[in-house]
Amino acid sequence: MPASRTRHLCSVAAALALTVAGPATAASAASGASDGLREVLFVGNNWDGTADVIKSSGDFTKIGRINVVPDKAARLAEINADPIKWIYYTSIRNQVGEGHDQYVDDMYSTPDGRSLVVSRPSFADVVSIDLATDRINWRFPVAGYRADHMAVSPDGTRVAVSASTANKVQVLDIDSGKELGEFDTGDKPHENFFTNGGKYIWNMSIGEVTTSLDAPGWDWTKGDRHITVVDATTLKQVRTIDMRQRLDAIGLKDFSDAVRPAAFTPDWSKLYFQVSFFNGFLEYDVAADKITRVKTLPENPATNPDRTTWLLDSRHHGISMNPGGTKLCVAGTMDNYATVVDRASFDVGPLITAATPYWATVSGDGKDCVISEAGADQVTAIDFATGQKVLSVPVGDHPQRVRLGHVQADWTGPAGS
Repeated sequence: MPASRTRHLCSVAAALALTVAGPATAASAASGASDGLREVLFVGNNWDGTADVIKSSGDFTKIGRINVVPDKAARLAEINADPIKWIYYTSIRNQVGEGHDQYVDDMYSTPDGRSLVVSRPSFADVVSIDLATDRINWRFPVAGYRADHMAVSPDGTRVAVSASTANKVQVLDIDSGKELGEFDTGDKPHENFFTNGGKYIWNMSIGEVTTSLDAPGWDWTKGDRHITVVDATTLKQVRTIDMRQRLDAIGLKDFSDAVRPAAFTPDWSKLYFQVSFFNGFLEYDVAADKITRVKTLPENPATNPDRTTWLLDSRHHGISMNPGGTKLCVAGTMDNYATVVDRASFDVGPLITAATPYWATVSGDGKDCVISEAGADQVTAIDFATGQKVLSVPVGDHPQRVRLGHVQADWTGPAGS
């Protein structure tokens, strides 16, 4: 095993410190913004290069659509003029993009509801787009050649973006796009969280997910995967967590340690996370620093058992928790269903058929889980209380990330659209 896989752990006292303080999310921060705002859900249509804006709850009616690549011609000219950029751009299209360009991975609105900040994998950047005009306010090229998941601070002033080929997270001022700092991660940084009221940033690195070396015996080829925890103010490392050691400790030596989508409890004391190739999720106690429970979810008999056919090493990709912390919603990506799971008992609700569900979030009123169905170009709401499907709403081509945010109260789309 490479020496880089050995990680220094912080003291128990530091671990306990991470569990103190209440939660705060981008949604809760934005909800405290000034009057004149309307809460919405932004749906990133990755292959379209658009973001649909829909009501945040109820009937989830479409309100408007944003073009997140208004500078497409300029970006393509820039890429075509640089052989290295062109190689990475083509690689993203042929591998991660399944033959398509990736124009929107993640997005968050600014606290005033006037702009949308978007990470664009194929263009290796983050942009702020004026929601009234569809024009770019600022553009930040990330380190390396691909931009990925983001997170916004509870006060809405900073956005953290994973620069996936540079193995670092960069933190930007959300109004100006100026870089405030950065920190190193494991290989291929993925999801980010601001936790404990904005005190820490957690990053999960997932390693190489485009190779066909997917059998457990080849797991070591996937790279250095771990969770990096930093102080959100200084961006200095506080802790690293290598799930390999914790998985091995409970006999799960054949499990991947690539932490995929995850959800924290409201008090930040427990983390529920998915890993590559596994149809289910695991529970991690932050203070005790150990995996405490494992939940295997049903397999779809129609799912091809050949791991190399699964999308980017996923089996299940997408997990969220209701505001009360009592229910989990899981997107069974390769098994083509989503389901609500009771957090205390791990009892599984109805399996709701879905076409490549790729993400799970929570509606504005907290009543529903909202999943993106990348294979059906729609988002679907599932009632947390009953586990039953509420409705589906059509969106653009290949929806992935869905984020809660705000627009101006009278907004219906960019002028002239």
